[in-house]
Amino acid sequence: MSSIRNSDKQLHLAMFPWLAFGHMLPFFELAKLLAHKGQVRITFISTPGNINRLPKIPPHLDSFITLVSLPFLPEHKANLPENAESTMDVPGDKTAELRMAYEGLQESLAQLLKSSAPNWILYDFIAHWLPPLANSLNIPCAYFSVFPALDTCFFHPPKSLVGNPAFLRTKIEDFLGPPKWVPFPSKIGLKFHEVKKFFGAPPPLVENVDNAILSCDLFVYRSCTEFESEWLNLVGELHKKPVIPVGFIPPTLQVRAVDEEEKNPMWATIKPWLDKQRHGSVVYVAFGSEIKLSQEDITEMALGLELSGFPFFWVIRKEQLSLTDLPNGFEDRTKDRGIVCKDWVPQLKILAHESIGAYFTHCGAGSVLEGLNFGRVLVTLPFYVDQSLHARVLEEKKVGVEIPRNEQDGSFTRTSVAKSLRLAMVDEEGSIYRDKAKEMGLLFSDSHIQDRYIENFIEYLQN
Repeated sequence: MSSIRNSDKQLHLAMFPWLAFGHMLPFFELAKLLAHKGQVRITFISTPGNINRLPKIPPHLDSFITLVSLPFLPEHKANLPENAESTMDVPGDKTAELRMAYEGLQESLAQLLKSSAPNWILYDFIAHWLPPLANSLNIPCAYFSVFPALDTCFFHPPKSLVGNPAFLRTKIEDFLGPPKWVPFPSKIGLKFHEVKKFFGAPPPLVENVDNAILSCDLFVYRSCTEFESEWLNLVGELHKKPVIPVGFIPPTLQVRAVDEEEKNPMWATIKPWLDKQRHGSVVYVAFGSEIKLSQEDITEMALGLELSGFPFFWVIRKEQLSLTDLPNGFEDRTKDRGIVCKDWVPQLKILAHESIGAYFTHCGAGSVLEGLNFGRVLVTLPFYVDQSLHARVLEEKKVGVEIPRNEQDGSFTRTSVAKSLRLAMVDEEGSIYRDKAKEMGLLFSDSHIQDRYIENFIEYLQN
């Protein structure tokens, strides 16, 4: 610690995340943790609307973080909904247009990097064009992954292995278990219905993501060796590049958003209801801002919650209900023990409340970290392939219970929802999940461990 703080060398880092808040916020929180050390100056780059929606920078960090807005080019902006600048602003069929608009920022980003000359640039998985640009300007680039190292090992092997017939993955069956290049025991794999979705991804997009991730000079992960040392080590062995974990960047260290939430009128109405519930009795349900739930999904989730008998707090976005409906009479039948909230809520405050026993989630990387930070058992229902891998590793580590689905079509039932919730919350055989989640919560929320990772990262960049 002292060697870093006594150094006169101040680093200048540029950060350029993908236009999704599940990516922008971890980049932003990493920027603040780095700036807090006093040895790093950060230029954080995004579009004007996204910059305006970021949390406020704490006054004592103002001089270390510069927010820079790069507007979309008019020809790309015209293909998007009005004022749309992030994935939460666009329907799923417009994501390609958002990627094109993001790619259209190349020239203005190049001019900014030329004039500001950062020591490093941290970029995201979509920007396949950024490593060549950085290389042309003699700026080293680091891929900052908000996903665990497991994802890189499973989806992005080095090209030397891809071209080797012994390691080819051309059939659905090749993805149902761990890749052949994983040298240690693991049950990680996708389900049949998940692989079909993966094979349906456009080949150019898959190739671009591969190029973006594998063209870096340094891998940086929102992870730690205490959680996935074997996968972090494997990334380095496979790709022959340095790998630096920066810790989980847990929510209790983020922006001190909890203080702002205390003043929010929503919390004033939510807290009294939570206070009335028994310790560890409530299921918190939230599936992020971008998951599109079908009518069948909504129906089986709702009736599963009802069948479980547990108190629940379900946050469901209005957009998720725009084309669907809750089952007829569901809210009336469960009004004495459940709340369906169709507005923004202070999620960290809810997860921190002692009445919460389990977090029913899609298993996005940020949601996993927030739930485990407070020692909550995760009941998982993944919708995208990265979430599926997260659910499998959480099951392996006995901190998450995955709701069973039909292998062929991915459907699930209200009965499987209720049974999984009971296993996580009260069944004797599920006690190992509850104990392990509490144990993991101590690791995820340990500020000393987090501080050590940030200091190690700065030391690596300085040297």
